[in-house]
Amino acid sequence: MGDRAFARERFGQNLGPVRPSRPKRASRPADEIDVHNPEGVRLQKVMALAGVASRRVCEEMILDGRVEVDGTVVTELGVRVDPEQVAIHVDGIRLQLKDHLKYYVFNKPRGVVSTMDDPESRRSIGDFLKNRDKSERLFHVGRLDAETEGLLLLTNDGELTNRLTHPSYEVPKTYLVQVRGPMAQGIGAQMKEGIELEDGLAQVDSFKLVDSTPGHVLVEVILHSGRNRVVRRLFDAVGHPVERLVRTQVGPIRIGDQRQGSIRVLGRQEVGHLMASVGL
Repeated sequence: MGDRAFARERFGQNLGPVRPSRPKRASRPADEIDVHNPEGVRLQKVMALAGVASRRVCEEMILDGRVEVDGTVVTELGVRVDPEQVAIHVDGIRLQLKDHLKYYVFNKPRGVVSTMDDPESRRSIGDFLKNRDKSERLFHVGRLDAETEGLLLLTNDGELTNRLTHPSYEVPKTYLVQVRGPMAQGIGAQMKEGIELEDGLAQVDSFKLVDSTPGHVLVEVILHSGRNRVVRRLFDAVGHPVERLVRTQVGPIRIGDQRQGSIRVLGRQEVGHLMASVGL
């Protein structure tokens, strides 16, 4: 059924702003603002180089009170900053200013193991990175078992990786699950209430029937648990072993119609939303 159903969403790099309420306009000159660094770069130029918008639009965003530097709302155009030393937020979303940090989305095909290199010579993530800069030491954020397809984040940002994989941040993950049908009523409610597995209670945050054809059912589930093979074990527990499993989203990042086996660079706004989802 439905490869179309599995790839029905389109990804986009514009995730939309998160706008705080507009503050009162500051009346101090730039050199009296705490975050001003006379040896630095003009704030609007830093923003433009980070891909926010043109320099003119960035100036308007500053004047509108939409920009924070180290927690201080800046509304003066003369402010200069050292981009290596400050945190800049636009509409509540942090800008990624460190060029050495890399962020990618990998659409993992079935049969690929979630390691950078495999001693048993199975296809691994590293096989898809062979043409990239050898100096980039990337890590995969979490893992997918060999038979599971879909979204894997790759990065060299250790702090982001730690937060995305730590249970306390409860980053939601979305899966499309194909099983044999028909499926009895009440299974979704059962999964949302919680099912006792060998390593404790597990539950989904959301359960939605996406498609149904003779003999097959396609379900979308959202959960924040990072336990090993938890989606497969949940469906095994209700008598519907998984036929095909695809992770389509992690936090705000979607796989959309990205081709299987391909790797794409995350947009700066996507990185900002991802950081915001774990409090960075």
